[in-house]
Amino acid sequence: MALEAGEGNQEQKTDGREQETDSEDELLVVYSGGENGEESGQQKALLPNDHQQPVHPPQQYTSPRLRAGSFSFSFSTHLLPLSNSLEVVQHSLPTLSATSAIALVVSAQIGSGIFSSPGTLSQNCGSPGESLIVWLLAGILAWTGASSFAELGAAIPVNGGAQAYLNYSFGGWASYLFIWTNLVALKPGSAAIISIVGSEYLCRILYHTAFKASPSESAKAIPLIVTKVVAILILLTISGINGLSVKAGKHVPVILTIIKLLSLVAIIIMALVRLANGQQSDNFLPQNMFKNSSASPSDLAAALYLGLWAFDGWDAGNYVAGELKRASKTLPMVVHSSMGIVVSLTILTNWAYLIVLPLEVVTQSNTIGLEFGRAIFGPIGSFIFSLIVAFSCFGALNSSVFTTSRLVSVAAEERYIPKVFAKINPRTSTPLNALGLQAFLTIVMISFGDFKSLVGFYGTCAWSFYLLTVGSLLLLRIREPDLERPYQTWIINPITFSTVASFLLLMPIFSAPIQSLAAFGFIVSGLPFYYLTTNKELRQIGFPKLKWFNFNGDRRSAGADTTHPLRRDSFEALRPHDDDDDDDDNDDDDDDDVDDDDEHTDDHSKSL
Repeated sequence: MALEAGEGNQEQKTDGREQETDSEDELLVVYSGGENGEESGQQKALLPNDHQQPVHPPQQYTSPRLRAGSFSFSFSTHLLPLSNSLEVVQHSLPTLSATSAIALVVSAQIGSGIFSSPGTLSQNCGSPGESLIVWLLAGILAWTGASSFAELGAAIPVNGGAQAYLNYSFGGWASYLFIWTNLVALKPGSAAIISIVGSEYLCRILYHTAFKASPSESAKAIPLIVTKVVAILILLTISGINGLSVKAGKHVPVILTIIKLLSLVAIIIMALVRLANGQQSDNFLPQNMFKNSSASPSDLAAALYLGLWAFDGWDAGNYVAGELKRASKTLPMVVHSSMGIVVSLTILTNWAYLIVLPLEVVTQSNTIGLEFGRAIFGPIGSFIFSLIVAFSCFGALNSSVFTTSRLVSVAAEERYIPKVFAKINPRTSTPLNALGLQAFLTIVMISFGDFKSLVGFYGTCAWSFYLLTVGSLLLLRIREPDLERPYQTWIINPITFSTVASFLLLMPIFSAPIQSLAAFGFIVSGLPFYYLTTNKELRQIGFPKLKWFNFNGDRRSAGADTTHPLRRDSFEALRPHDDDDDDDDNDDDDDDDVDDDDEHTDDHSKSL
């Protein structure tokens, strides 16, 4: 059956009458299969509704959903609606090029982490050599996770990233918990960390200037309460700007991203000049390279968390996989290209820090960019580097506040949280209530946490879902070996990632039990809300629950919607079936023989 994607209208003949099917009534489906049951490449097609079973639930369960549309670099707002979409997904032509996607992933990873994590990480490691090894391991681990996500993204090329894969593999509850954790923990935690980092750099400038502190004075001389108050003021300022108007907050600070990249390159070049002039520190002398290295598993786990925080964002490309041109082939290339750039820059930058600065300065500073600038150019260098990092944090915080407030608003529209948070202010056209909720949660985290504890809390929450998502890849390898996989990563990658991620989740339980239990508590606390706010019929529309030990059994479950174009059963229904399956489904049609003069297809037909 010849199917053409992109046609605005199709004419069909039914009982001698011509019917016109509008583009908005067409379905985007993804399937694999060829003639006579032979495997073929993954294909996308637009099917008129006449060839599908009804996919709309009862009217009382429908709710507004975002469509997968074209956008630039704003992907967070498209995360939520893919969880249990009740409406047909509208087809839109992919518009995101590989170059733009690489820029997206690189800019998502290179943020405040490279300017804030090195000090605490080196303190946990104890030696310059071990700290660089941890940075390398963190980069490799992030790369194995990104490669695993690339396989999932190529096999399931839709927007949503981990949310879409969890929904496909485990069902609506896993997708909902991912959304819930993003709303109450990950997004506020990330904003709190960025606010604190920006505050520390800003306070080093203002506090030391106002009180005429010694240039070598540690940042610890600044009272903690001052740093927290400034962080809260920064957050409220950015939230206020986003609340004034849409235009005031929507512009992504691309210039600041370019400045960050140029700053890293400049740091590496300046370190090379220092090395060429013989002015390097003694960190890499043979007797000092691994001196006082830590052998504590909890210290190494904490150090690895800090390194992974700096690499966080490696899954950004998966959130916009549905927008990528030739996503099945492009996404893996985007992942590996961006990871190569980021891992190289990060390791070289940390090497540059250790070439210029003594280890004791590195371990005692949360503002290593300031210390590096001072060592190279004196007070003016520390001032310039501090401003660069501070304003980079402001730009990152602005993007976080803008996208997260929209995520909160959509969650309210979906009835996951009270509807009041979806209200748009008529004067400013901004979600003021959503901005207020996000600011409140972030202020709570700033008030009760510091940089190290927040990174640990964030890491526990984030890596719980990273582990679950990569675990779904292994599960799908067993459960659905025939799933079309245009890109297949080495099996050692998801196994290594899952093993190390399990270690990272277990070790904090012993080293920081309260913090870890709080993180797990945040995640699990979403389950009651899932069952309280989601109707039984709505839960059944999600993917069927897995039968864990019945790997060769029937994957369908009663009540599951088997016709939604982005659900597992739809993938199965669109693949070639055995004769027995065709008999069971009362489907005797072979659409390979269907031409334009065929009669109207039966509403319950599942064959193409």
